[in-house]
Amino acid sequence: MGKSIVIISNYYPPEMGAAANRIKNLAEGLTEKGNDVTIICPLPNYPIGKIFEKYKNKFTVNESIEGIKVKRFWIYPSKSEKAIVRLFSMLSFAWSFWFSIFSFIRKKPDLFIIQSPPLLVALSGLLFSKLLGCKNVLNVSDIWPLSALELGVIKKGFFYSFLEKIEKVNYKLADKIIGQSEEIITHIKAVVDKDFLVYRNVPNIKKYSVKEKSEGNLKIVYAGLLGYAQGILNICNEINFKEIGSELHIYGAGMEEEKIIEFAANPNNNVFFYGVRTAKEIKEEIRKYDIGFVPLKNKIYGAVPSKIFELMQLGVPILYVGSGEAEEILGSYKSGLYSEPGDLKSLIKNISIFKEMNNTDYRVCSNNNKSAHLNEFNLEKQMDKLQDFIN
Repeated sequence: MGKSIVIISNYYPPEMGAAANRIKNLAEGLTEKGNDVTIICPLPNYPIGKIFEKYKNKFTVNESIEGIKVKRFWIYPSKSEKAIVRLFSMLSFAWSFWFSIFSFIRKKPDLFIIQSPPLLVALSGLLFSKLLGCKNVLNVSDIWPLSALELGVIKKGFFYSFLEKIEKVNYKLADKIIGQSEEIITHIKAVVDKDFLVYRNVPNIKKYSVKEKSEGNLKIVYAGLLGYAQGILNICNEINFKEIGSELHIYGAGMEEEKIIEFAANPNNNVFFYGVRTAKEIKEEIRKYDIGFVPLKNKIYGAVPSKIFELMQLGVPILYVGSGEAEEILGSYKSGLYSEPGDLKSLIKNISIFKEMNNTDYRVCSNNNKSAHLNEFNLEKQMDKLQDFIN
């Protein structure tokens, strides 16, 4: 028998990016399992840092999207690089969604699934579920504030120590915890003893044909957030794609967007910018290219980018810059090539290997990704595990 489930998340479509897409996949997967799902999220604003036109001048909006009830609440939107401004933005939503409490007092949900990070939104959601007397599951996709420290976004000091305390309180308030990687679960186990589940951010099963490698320049595609963590602008500046017979095609938005647009305006750079596409459109766009690019600017413990699983679904060989668990997955399934963050020499070498790869070997790599998606990294398999876990 299905449950009444409320998901609290700082991101949800029509916002773009991995965070919004993974919550959408989670909500749709739980709905297909017979659960009654409600989303609590902010008015759409990410990644542009402004409330989307349709939702302007409103405090709350209730919608039904593909059978899922969505309750949106006011947020102070921002894409500022200043930590204090981002903190206020998170606090604004952490406060505003408490106005939904009246709708749950009469008919309490069976379960809350609460997304973390942001830590303060997660803390507010956990307290919200406790006040209502409902069970909760904390869904940890990144280890904050450790990830922020590794990215160089914050430094050790009072603010970092404060966030660490919030992180530990969140783990203690959670009834059960799901994490997006084995490394995340290992990290949390050092703090609390709970029921844990590794739940991957993976797409629905969809069969695509094996890809063929195109002729001429190697066509590399990046689709996602253009922020500090990805380091796309730095890669544009450091690698001469024309010189190595390659092209970099970029879709997305974020803090580095304007400088990337300026860089791509020079045709000699072999860098092309297309802006934002919908989740459905971007899959068809990615299939046009030879290689899917998944970069991380720094080593981030616990990070397994969901783009890896999306590229597996599409049968697109992967060029990864990162380390840890994601690297192990790519190696195990022979899904692509990888190099360490900051090692431009190895990255250029991997691009050259893909450039010189014959179509037979390319097809094998494409088929490896399709098989990994169909046999392991798909929403149906993950959802079976999750449904058992929450029951």
